[in-house]
Amino acid sequence: MFVRLALLFAWMTSTCLAAGTSMSPAELAALIESHKAPLVLDVRSDEEFAQGHIPGAVLIPHDQLETRIGELGEPREVVVYCRSGRRSGLIQPVLEKNGFKVRQLEGSWQAWQAAKLPEELPEKEPAPEKSPAASSAKP
Repeated sequence: MFVRLALLFAWMTSTCLAAGTSMSPAELAALIESHKAPLVLDVRSDEEFAQGHIPGAVLIPHDQLETRIGELGEPREVVVYCRSGRRSGLIQPVLEKNGFKVRQLEGSWQAWQAAKLPEELPEKEPAPEKSPAASSAKP
């Protein structure tokens, strides 16, 4: 019961923080497709990002944002997301304090996946190729 209340509170907090400053996954996908997307900021962990993310998203984990905010460049519009909205809601004041116009992705990553919108995976290192000489060498 306590866990459910905590989750409800986290969801309500992130929803209240994002009130009036959100963007739907479909709207963001259309902007990405038209090459008119704002900066898309993923504030999840490196591991979560590696499992899939919004195409073109920039990763700065929420607990590193204050020290790495300079990596975002000049203040501009930014759409921020995490897994469920809690972490992105927590960092919104940091972004706004630094001049960014923040919009929360409605439903965050979970809504993006539920809508079956495109996901990007980091490129994997290619496996080293075996040379013909090495494969034909006999022990």
